[in-house]
Amino acid sequence: MDKKVSVVMPLYNEEKHIEECILSLLQQDYPQDQMEWFFIDGCSQDGTAAIIEKYRRQYPDLIRLLSNPHKTVPYAMNIGIKAAQGEYIIRLDAHSEYARDYISCCVRYLEKTGADNVGGPMIAAGRNLIGQAFAHIHMCPFGLGGGKFHNPNYEGAADTVYLGAFKKATLIKVGLYDERLTRNQDIELNSRILKSGGKVYLTPQIKSTYYCRDSIRGLVKQNFNNGKWNIYTKLISQKAMSLRHFIPLIFLLSIVVLYCLSFAHAAFLYLLMIDIILYLVSNLFFSIKLALREKSWLLHLYLIIFPILHLSYGFGSLIGMGTLAEKKKLWRMG
Repeated sequence: MDKKVSVVMPLYNEEKHIEECILSLLQQDYPQDQMEWFFIDGCSQDGTAAIIEKYRRQYPDLIRLLSNPHKTVPYAMNIGIKAAQGEYIIRLDAHSEYARDYISCCVRYLEKTGADNVGGPMIAAGRNLIGQAFAHIHMCPFGLGGGKFHNPNYEGAADTVYLGAFKKATLIKVGLYDERLTRNQDIELNSRILKSGGKVYLTPQIKSTYYCRDSIRGLVKQNFNNGKWNIYTKLISQKAMSLRHFIPLIFLLSIVVLYCLSFAHAAFLYLLMIDIILYLVSNLFFSIKLALREKSWLLHLYLIIFPILHLSYGFGSLIGMGTLAEKKKLWRMG
């Protein structure tokens, strides 16, 4: 393998994860003299930069630490892409650990398939009980909608992948990451690749482990923001977001609308009760099914986390709808 590879990793306050991540990268079987690693730090307030600097001094020809004053991921990715010398750009995340052949497998599948972006599924894991329960829910269609990149066995064409390995020429052609998008920038970028006639390929042979949020507060914050940014992303790209991204919003709106209508007629109160009962039965069914599949005793956590996930996600989308005009105005001013 003689293709130069540029690894780009956005960072912000990753002190807890970054050292394990770097150690997994140092085990890669791809030749180090054919790689460059860009760690793009969004002005972290913890020890992230110091940890990276320690390794940069050990590997000065491999590691570069760059600053991202805008802090968000698309700015970080674009900083790294513009600085990169590699033919291929591999996006990585500090919340993940990578198989020893991760980078070589990315290069092999880019060349084997001719795709513009290749990647693996999001295989989730947790560091505590909350994280483990959320990781199991990641792989359940009732949890996050059943996208192909949540299927650990799917291989073939896809609309998006976890992280991604790109031809740099493709990124230059389609216009890099959209810096307006704090979330969903990968989905939106992949939609532009597909629209331009490019190909996105998903394979379970590209292996990594993503570590989920390990607290209820972190889970709520993450999914509230995901829901909100789904609305903003839909404004920018109609085709980037599919119906499954808005199911939690539809469910939440059904509750709100039926509750309000129940004051006008009692029939709507019965419909509201049916709506809620159907959800609770579905929650129980999928929680039991998940517990049996995973041979897990975390049933009580599944029963709690599913509704927290759906309601926080749906409420985020609702707030996104309410602030859409303000966001459009800010983007026009920018």
